[in-house]
Amino acid sequence: MTEKELYTLVEELSKVYFKRSFIDKVCFNNRLRTTGGRYIPAKRVIEINPKYLEAGMEEFKGIIKHELCHYFLHIDGKGYKHGDKDFKQLLKETGSPRFCNPLPFQKNEYHYQYVCKSCKQVYKRRRRVNVKKYRCGKCRGVLQLMSTSKD
Repeated sequence: MTEKELYTLVEELSKVYFKRSFIDKVCFNNRLRTTGGRYIPAKRVIEINPKYLEAGMEEFKGIIKHELCHYFLHIDGKGYKHGDKDFKQLLKETGSPRFCNPLPFQKNEYHYQYVCKSCKQVYKRRRRVNVKKYRCGKCRGVLQLMSTSKD
């Protein structure tokens, strides 16, 4: 998909779901890694992660609708951030997802597993934790290393 085709798709989704015209810039950003897209209010630019094209067109359109919610609320001077009531309401009205699904190749590889000796709460971590310094967040009990998958 080219950026011209992307702009056409954004314009189409804007008219269908928001009944408004999209007049600013939209582009692909290959440097985005864990997010589907982002809206930059200072420049009024929407950047989309092109890797999400592989996840399917419905997922891709959902990301665009999500970013358009940020865009139109910002233009109207309403709350356009994730925690704002206006943003959440517009997401529901347009059927936009609040978060995008992780890409298939994004794995949460946890190398260390700790367990609290008192309440048996399990903690999975990518980095090693100093058990003499840190305690359980639930009951303040002592942590113990259960397993490690890192050699």
